[in-house]
Amino acid sequence: MASKHGSGERRKARVRRSIRAAANGRPRLSVFRSSKQIYAQIIDDTKGVTLAAASTLEKDVRATLRTGADVEAAKVVGRLVAERGLAAGVKDVVFDRGSYIYHGRVKALAEAAREGGLNF
Repeated sequence: MASKHGSGERRKARVRRSIRAAANGRPRLSVFRSSKQIYAQIIDDTKGVTLAAASTLEKDVRATLRTGADVEAAKVVGRLVAERGLAAGVKDVVFDRGSYIYHGRVKALAEAAREGGLNF
Protein backbone atom coordinates (compact mmCIF):
# COMPACT_ATOMS: atom_id res chain seq x y z
CA MET A 1 0.00 0.00 0.00
CA ALA A 2 1.33 3.43 -0.95
CA SER A 3 1.97 6.00 1.71
CA LYS A 4 -0.25 9.06 1.93
CA HIS A 5 2.64 11.35 1.06
CA GLY A 6 3.67 9.29 -1.98
CA SER A 7 0.16 9.09 -3.39
CA GLY A 8 -0.27 12.86 -2.95
CA GLU A 9 2.93 13.49 -4.87
CA ARG A 10 1.79 11.19 -7.69
CA ARG A 11 -1.61 12.90 -7.81
CA LYS A 12 0.05 16.34 -7.93
CA ALA A 13 2.37 15.23 -10.75
CA ARG A 14 -0.57 13.82 -12.71
CA VAL A 15 -2.54 17.07 -12.35
CA ARG A 16 0.53 19.15 -13.26
CA ARG A 17 1.06 17.04 -16.41
CA SER A 18 -2.47 17.66 -17.63
CA ILE A 19 -2.16 21.37 -16.82
CA ARG A 20 1.07 21.66 -18.81
CA ALA A 21 -0.71 20.10 -21.80
CA ALA A 22 -3.66 22.51 -21.54
CA ALA A 23 -1.73 25.66 -20.64
CA ASN A 24 -0.91 27.08 -24.11
CA GLY A 25 1.37 29.67 -22.54
CA ARG A 26 -1.13 30.73 -19.88
CA PRO A 27 0.12 31.21 -16.33
CA ARG A 28 -0.97 28.78 -13.65
CA LEU A 29 -3.10 29.60 -10.59
CA SER A 30 -1.63 27.29 -7.97
CA VAL A 31 -3.37 26.56 -4.66
CA PHE A 32 -1.76 25.32 -1.47
CA ARG A 33 -3.67 24.73 1.73
CA SER A 34 -2.74 23.58 5.18
CA SER A 35 -4.98 22.82 8.11
CA LYS A 36 -4.79 26.46 9.22
CA GLN A 37 -4.08 28.61 6.12
CA ILE A 38 -4.66 28.82 2.37
CA TYR A 39 -2.34 30.28 -0.25
CA ALA A 40 -2.68 31.07 -3.97
CA GLN A 41 -0.09 32.10 -6.56
CA ILE A 42 -0.24 32.98 -10.25
CA ILE A 43 2.95 31.54 -11.71
CA ASP A 44 4.44 32.03 -15.18
CA ASP A 45 6.19 28.69 -15.76
CA THR A 46 7.93 29.82 -18.94
CA LYS A 47 9.87 32.49 -17.03
CA GLY A 48 9.75 30.80 -13.63
CA VAL A 49 8.34 33.82 -11.81
CA THR A 50 5.39 34.48 -9.53
CA LEU A 51 3.18 37.20 -11.00
CA ALA A 52 0.72 37.55 -8.10
CA ALA A 53 0.16 35.91 -4.73
CA ALA A 54 -2.23 36.04 -1.79
CA SER A 55 -2.65 34.14 1.45
CA THR A 56 -4.46 34.22 4.76
CA LEU A 57 -1.17 35.12 6.46
CA GLU A 58 -1.25 38.70 5.18
CA LYS A 59 -1.92 41.24 7.91
CA ASP A 60 -4.88 43.00 6.26
CA VAL A 61 -6.52 39.66 5.38
CA ARG A 62 -5.97 38.21 8.85
CA ALA A 63 -7.61 41.24 10.45
CA THR A 64 -10.90 40.64 8.61
CA LEU A 65 -11.14 36.86 9.15
CA ARG A 66 -12.08 34.72 12.11
CA THR A 67 -9.78 31.92 10.94
CA GLY A 68 -7.60 31.22 7.92
CA ALA A 69 -8.94 27.72 7.48
CA ASP A 70 -12.52 28.07 6.31
CA VAL A 71 -14.45 28.68 3.09
CA GLU A 72 -14.84 32.40 3.80
CA ALA A 73 -11.06 32.79 4.07
CA ALA A 74 -10.63 30.95 0.77
CA LYS A 75 -13.10 33.30 -0.93
CA VAL A 76 -11.19 36.34 0.33
CA VAL A 77 -7.89 34.93 -0.93
CA GLY A 78 -9.46 34.03 -4.30
CA ARG A 79 -10.80 37.55 -4.82
CA LEU A 80 -7.49 39.07 -3.72
CA VAL A 81 -5.34 36.93 -6.05
CA ALA A 82 -7.71 37.71 -8.94
CA GLU A 83 -7.45 41.43 -8.25
CA ARG A 84 -3.65 41.26 -8.09
CA GLY A 85 -3.49 39.09 -11.20
CA LEU A 86 -5.57 41.54 -13.21
CA ALA A 87 -3.34 44.37 -11.98
CA ALA A 88 -0.34 42.38 -13.26
CA GLY A 89 -2.01 42.03 -16.67
CA VAL A 90 -3.12 38.40 -16.32
CA LYS A 91 -6.67 37.52 -17.31
CA ASP A 92 -6.48 33.90 -18.51
CA VAL A 93 -4.97 31.25 -16.25
CA VAL A 94 -5.03 27.51 -15.85
CA PHE A 95 -6.11 26.21 -12.41
CA ASP A 96 -3.68 23.97 -10.53
CA ARG A 97 -5.40 22.29 -7.60
CA GLY A 98 -2.29 20.30 -6.76
CA SER A 99 -3.10 17.06 -4.95
CA TYR A 100 -6.30 18.47 -3.43
CA ILE A 101 -9.76 17.51 -4.61
CA TYR A 102 -11.90 20.28 -6.13
CA HIS A 103 -14.13 20.66 -3.09
CA GLY A 104 -14.59 22.93 -0.09
CA ARG A 105 -11.90 25.58 0.33
CA VAL A 106 -10.20 24.85 -3.00
CA LYS A 107 -13.50 25.15 -4.87
CA ALA A 108 -14.42 28.35 -2.98
CA LEU A 109 -11.07 29.94 -3.88
CA ALA A 110 -11.49 29.00 -7.56
CA GLU A 111 -15.04 30.36 -7.77
CA ALA A 112 -14.04 33.61 -6.04
CA ALA A 113 -11.13 34.03 -8.47
CA ARG A 114 -13.55 33.56 -11.39
CA GLU A 115 -15.90 36.15 -9.90
CA GLY A 116 -12.90 38.44 -9.50
CA GLY A 117 -12.28 38.37 -13.25
CA LEU A 118 -9.89 35.49 -13.96
CA ASN A 119 -10.81 33.08 -16.77
CA PHE A 120 -10.13 29.35 -16.43
